[in-house]
Amino acid sequence: MVYLVKTNRRYNMSHVIVAGVGMTKFCKPGQQEPYRVMASKAINIALSDAGLSAVQIQQAYGAYIYGDSTCAQHAFYDVIQSGIPIINVNNNCSSGSTALFLARQAVLSGEVECALAFGFEEMQPGALGSGWNDRESPFDRAVPVLEKFNAPQGPLSLQAFGAAGRHYMNQYGVDASIFAKVSAKSRSHAVNNPYSMFTKPLTWQDVMNDKVIYDGYMTRLMACPPTCGAAATIVCSEAFAKRNGISNGVKILAQAMATDTEKSWQDPIYAAGKGMTEMAASQVYNSASISPRDIDVIELHDCFTTNEVINYEALGLCPEGGAEEFIANGDNTYGGKYVIGPSGGLMSKGHPIGATGLAQCTELTWHLRGEAGARQVEGARLALQHNVGLGGAVVVTLYSK
Repeated sequence: MVYLVKTNRRYNMSHVIVAGVGMTKFCKPGQQEPYRVMASKAINIALSDAGLSAVQIQQAYGAYIYGDSTCAQHAFYDVIQSGIPIINVNNNCSSGSTALFLARQAVLSGEVECALAFGFEEMQPGALGSGWNDRESPFDRAVPVLEKFNAPQGPLSLQAFGAAGRHYMNQYGVDASIFAKVSAKSRSHAVNNPYSMFTKPLTWQDVMNDKVIYDGYMTRLMACPPTCGAAATIVCSEAFAKRNGISNGVKILAQAMATDTEKSWQDPIYAAGKGMTEMAASQVYNSASISPRDIDVIELHDCFTTNEVINYEALGLCPEGGAEEFIANGDNTYGGKYVIGPSGGLMSKGHPIGATGLAQCTELTWHLRGEAGARQVEGARLALQHNVGLGGAVVVTLYSK
């Protein structure tokens, strides 16, 4: 894959501003407040962060996948009932970033000056499953790929990302310890994040010795847990930010969403979204005239550590087959080439699906403002967000100070 190399840091496009962010601390199923309460809390935190009132929001996009129609209205009405357009968003695990994608487009179009993206989820314990077993599944195209490569049976998400990890090991002659080392790295970051669900330090040996949940190699600590929580982001035009005294806003330099092509069905790695990531990342890098080398901090969709490893390469952070060396050199953590998942990632912070993309945005905004506390990436100027949904959709977003 070829990425455009940046020669300077001048950006000539009109930028949408991240005016305010907010999130709740994520928690295990059974410990949560109602989604309405969690979502309204996150929205009010974002409003306070931006120094805005709810009446200034002109459109809202609410992301979730577990809930009836118009849950977004029910949540937003706890903040204000102002009659604005509210759009419910479901794009699997990339739902939160899809809401942000739509809010940004609304501002870029000039239709509105200030829009809200928020996401929430009340999840149940256990692996993700379908709620609609009386009809075709949107994942039917992936099943023949998994069967062709003899992927053991299991819940779809576990099967898809487990098969991708097995294919990666077979293709490049590595063992599962690389996935365990990524889990340990993520937990070392989470120790400094008060919003993280899990903060107990781990060694990679702890991960390897944990309960095996798939294909003889994937352990429980290589998979993110079901989670409940909410997050919100307010975006606005540059003119709106100036009029309202928003001086610490973060710019969205570029953003792209990609969906599946025929390439997705060639092997388990591409079925898990590698091609979509390559496509979206390339569009973002070219739009902003940067290369991956310019990025300082990244929130990557590590729903399974196999997915994090695969996407080091899909995002152009290391060469194809180079993840083992990349991990061994510490290039995915503080002191290395990039800090990846400073929040602890989905693995440790948690993955309430509708909220995940907006929690990633929140974390990166804090780093670019210098507000990330003990996990602050010093001198961070460019931040990359990567959010994956099987079925499929990938959203990649680039932010700057």
